[in-house]
Amino acid sequence: MTVSQADLGSDATASSPIQLQASALSGVSAVSASTARASRTEAISRDSRRDALEDATNQEIEAAAEAAAEQRNAELAKLAATAEKHRDAVELNLWHLPLASYRLTATFGQAGGNWSRNHTGLDFAAPTGTPVMAVANGTVTSAEYAGAYGNQIIVTTDDGTELWFCHLSGYAVSVGDTVRAGEVIGYVGSTGNSTGPHMHLEVRPGAGDPVDPMAALIANGVRP
Repeated sequence: MTVSQADLGSDATASSPIQLQASALSGVSAVSASTARASRTEAISRDSRRDALEDATNQEIEAAAEAAAEQRNAELAKLAATAEKHRDAVELNLWHLPLASYRLTATFGQAGGNWSRNHTGLDFAAPTGTPVMAVANGTVTSAEYAGAYGNQIIVTTDDGTELWFCHLSGYAVSVGDTVRAGEVIGYVGSTGNSTGPHMHLEVRPGAGDPVDPMAALIANGVRP
């Protein structure tokens, strides 16, 4: 029998022996191959979406952490500025010892023949001419001879406290001058009711009665 190419028909052309043999050898049909490719494509797409979401979440976390760090740094900077301002204010208002070198010879409240009543100040003995410094910032409200106090300078602070520097040999400031703690305002002497060169210091809050200068000095950061 002779079979012509025409007798094979169109179906034989659509599925050639080569194609059928390839499918038989691989065991994979055209449909199953297409489905596998689609599955792989979907898995890759799904993984890509998950990676994208993870990247977005990580970026949000990093952004939040950076924002929190910036806010913390800003608060720390603000705190540091406040602390520095407070430190400057404290340093600005710290009291200062009136003499660099001295010997305490009489304290507040002492009684004896040297005074008509109990001693009202703190005596710093030193050689005549020793520089006397302002104890605190303030304004010179008096610089004159004051009887038993001798040559006297009164410095009034911003809160109204009067600081009396007495028995001076001379003045380095005048009434109305603004002085800073530690600035030289006069010189040790023995004028007025005095038994030797020294500087008598009184502290009078609100220009009233005197208080213990030792306690006032310690309360304001210095200890004689």
